[in-house]
Amino acid sequence: MSRTGVYLAHPRPGSFNHAVFDAVVRELRGRGSDVIAHDLCAEGFTPGLSADETETVRATSATADAQLALHRAEVATLDAMVFVHPNWWGMPPAVLTGWVQRVLAPGVAYKLGTSDGEPEGLLKAGRALVLNTSDTPADREESEFGDPLDKIWSACVLPYVGITDVRRVVFRTVTDSSDEARESWLREARDQAAALLV
Repeated sequence: MSRTGVYLAHPRPGSFNHAVFDAVVRELRGRGSDVIAHDLCAEGFTPGLSADETETVRATSATADAQLALHRAEVATLDAMVFVHPNWWGMPPAVLTGWVQRVLAPGVAYKLGTSDGEPEGLLKAGRALVLNTSDTPADREESEFGDPLDKIWSACVLPYVGITDVRRVVFRTVTDSSDEARESWLREARDQAAALLV
């Protein structure tokens, strides 16, 4: 049985991001995946790094933070990962950025021999799906900003920890979207999640 981690980063209950998260979790569970689902904001995940969590080469030490220890242990067991979050200032929300920095730590998600060396990804998850919402039209996102979220996930974060199959879908523009558009996006989110298991 495959094991999939699904992570939501949006603080407002009832948001479209929550609807996407719920649809993905239901789809994956309905297809037999063992799903670990985390609503990071609702769980109160602390995004700020402590001074002793800033190591980049030496393996991170054990943590007394039970929530952080759980997340670190879980990511090592996953076959695939899904991230659901809005585009805020070209970045993931702070809670997810902090999750990446605190959970995908050296010795947990990657190994680096020297500060200028090439990382060795330690995660067994080979596939990831990033589902973003945005209020920026696609042409403006690309021409003015260069789609920074694509670079963050597909160039900076996921390959670094060993995930080479990175898929991403952006639902836009959300604020002025119709109920029909949102239903269509939810179907696409379910289809993309299902495709992770193939």
